[in-house]
Amino acid sequence: MAAVTMRLPAVRAPLSSGAPRGGEKHLVAPGDTITTDTGYMRGHGTYVEDDKLIASVAGVVEKVNKLVCVRALKARYNGEIGDIVVGRITEVQQKRWKVETNSRLDSVLLLSSINLPGGELRRKSAEDELAMRDYLQEGDLISAEVQSIFSDGAVSLHTRSLKYGKLAQGVLVQVSPSLVKRQKTHFHDLPCGASVILGNNGFIWIYPTAEQKEDEAGGYTTNLEPVPLSDREVISRLRNCIVALVTHKMMLFDTSILYCYEASLPHQIKDILKPEVTEEIVLEARQRLLDSEG
Repeated sequence: MAAVTMRLPAVRAPLSSGAPRGGEKHLVAPGDTITTDTGYMRGHGTYVEDDKLIASVAGVVEKVNKLVCVRALKARYNGEIGDIVVGRITEVQQKRWKVETNSRLDSVLLLSSINLPGGELRRKSAEDELAMRDYLQEGDLISAEVQSIFSDGAVSLHTRSLKYGKLAQGVLVQVSPSLVKRQKTHFHDLPCGASVILGNNGFIWIYPTAEQKEDEAGGYTTNLEPVPLSDREVISRLRNCIVALVTHKMMLFDTSILYCYEASLPHQIKDILKPEVTEEIVLEARQRLLDSEG
């Protein structure tokens, strides 16, 4: 019989704020006045009324020179051209696939916007249209790049690079898109033996590093070979570390995930999500990040 862990309620001190050095973050709710200075420009998450700049979403005020915007603390994904996303195929239609990417509307992957198996690039024929479900079918996970935004806000994707395409074996973690830090690359091979794709849409894919090296031909066949136990343990630990960081609203990028992973090594994988352990490893990761910045 499996052991059951019983916990008694306990009062814990709140984790210290992750505000940067130099002051607290300016948090606003919808309807709050950000400034009455007419010299500022209106950005995302704001609107102007009676010469006042007012927040339209709950979040953190960010200022870049004279541009003021509010970054929502929790929101659906709003696509931007060039974003890296992880999505799930929900429907196969005529010359296109519908993809769930955590946005308000389903994203679209056109048949003309993919590489054929083996990385082949050519004009798509009627035979390719008939074979669409052989390439990608309902339930398949893919990595892709945002190619354009339709007038209604829907996102158009493409996989015209060998680093994009169908994902094989791994673990998907869904987080708020606002917690994924924008970087030059969102594909990271971590030294612990696993790799992550940090989708700008809040979908994070964790998979064995060796698998990517074998599958760079751009194929659509899924490798179903058993994943070694050591790789599964690393992936599970990374997954729990990401959940721990999200619990305390820390930004997700390769360094923060790696520091949290290293801080969790003295603990068993299943214990990482215990509140007191989560707090300990997140505090250690945060301190290492502050030290590296200083």
